[in-house]
This record gives sequence, C-alpha cells and structure tokens, in this order.
Amino acid sequence: MRKLKLQMHVTLDGFSNMEAGGDDFKWDGKVIKFCVDNLADVDALLLGRKTADDLIPFWDEVARNKKHADYALGKRISDLPKIVFSNSVKESKWKNATLINGDIKYEIKKLKKRKGKNLLAYGGVSFASTLIENGLVDAFYFLKKPVFIRKRIISF
Repeated sequence: MRKLKLQMHVTLDGFSNMEAGGDDFKWDGKVIKFCVDNLADVDALLLGRKTADDLIPFWDEVARNKKHADYALGKRISDLPKIVFSNSVKESKWKNATLINGDIKYEIKKLKKRKGKNLLAYGGVSFASTLIENGLVDAFYFLKKPVFIRKRIISF
C-alpha cells in the first residue's frame, strides 16, 4: 500500500506560513536537494486548494526556466500529477491537476490503495490539520526555517 508523506516548512517557534508576519521562506541548496530527493519515491502530489493556487503556478514558472537555481525541483513538481482537494472549487483550473471534492478521508484511503509510488502532501495549515486529524499521514517531514514569528498559527 502507498504511504502518504506530509512535508511542511515551519519556523523555530512552530509557525507554518509567512502570512503570520514571518520572514520569507527562501530555501538554500540543501533544502532544495532534500525536496527533490523526497520526491524520488512519489508519483503524485496532494494539495489543498489554497496551497494549489500559489504552488502550481509558481513551480510551473520555475520549470520553464532551465537557468533558474531551483529548476530541478520546479521541473519535478510541475511534471508530477497533482490531486487538489477542495470543497469550494468544482473544476480544476490548474495544469496537470485533478480536483477532488469528496470526503477527504475516504478519497485518500482510496488513493493509498492504488498501485504506485508514495504520495506527498504539501501542507497548508488547514489541509495538513485535516490529514493529521484523520490519521492519514504515514511520515512527517518538517523543515525548520531558522526564524521566529510572533503570532502563533499552528503549534506542534
């Protein structure tokens, strides 16, 4: 059975996004290499709609520029099929993405039973919380950003 890996970037004080007033989340070469390597055993990305809105266009743009420092990661993310979970959007507006509106627990259990490589979820707070609360995550990858943010969004 396929495994679901959850990968999130978090600050030292447990925040997971810049909207809380954090520093930018630019990655160094080691983090980029880890992210590329973490995709080696993956054949689909799982995303919430909010993350998909930003992530898919950003990495598609990176993948179009072979001179971009993050090209290898951008190309890999762009090429992978993406499964976007949403209760508000009814039709996929993203390249190489399938939209699922159903019960997330049921749908992910169904995906995990299919033949193939592992699945990787890039977490926004709401999406990641839903995955965790439903016991769907098999492996956690929290990449720490060495900054502190004042207003707490999520804590571990």
